[in-house]
Amino acid sequence: MPHIHTAPGQHDHTVSMYIFRIDFNEPKVMLHMHKKIGAYAQFGGHIELDENPWQTIEHELAEETGYDMKQVQILQPTNRKAHITSAIVHPYPIVYSTMGYPNNKTHLHIDSAYAFITNESPLNLPQEGESTELRLFTREEAATSSSIDVITRDTALYIFDNCLTDWQPVSTKDFE
Repeated sequence: MPHIHTAPGQHDHTVSMYIFRIDFNEPKVMLHMHKKIGAYAQFGGHIELDENPWQTIEHELAEETGYDMKQVQILQPTNRKAHITSAIVHPYPIVYSTMGYPNNKTHLHIDSAYAFITNESPLNLPQEGESTELRLFTREEAATSSSIDVITRDTALYIFDNCLTDWQPVSTKDFE
């Protein structure tokens, strides 16, 4: 989806997804070569006007990674509010931040970043038009690679160092 807000200083709300494969000797984060920024980055996209954040996650995950929601679990804090009467409780993001859009620092994204784990390859390929240059990075590779976007690197390292051990895997069905 194109940017909703295009004037300087306006914000678009986005979601980001960090996919961690845990079926190796050590966890690896899967990133894709982002066509617009020319670096490896997390998956994600804009929350459309008729979507909530979870709905965006559902379709962006399939479009950009080829994963089905049944193949992944989302990391969540152990002590979290999981139910509110007459309301939808969304998953807690790993990071909630505002950043300048690459190559246009006057356009801003408010981003909710989520971490997912899986122990298998995606069932499908990314959809047509999406980046098919996917790569798995160990923590050490993510820390030292100059081909990873700096915001992506900082967030991925935080997840490697804190969330993979301190947050619990939760079924994505909990948020349908």
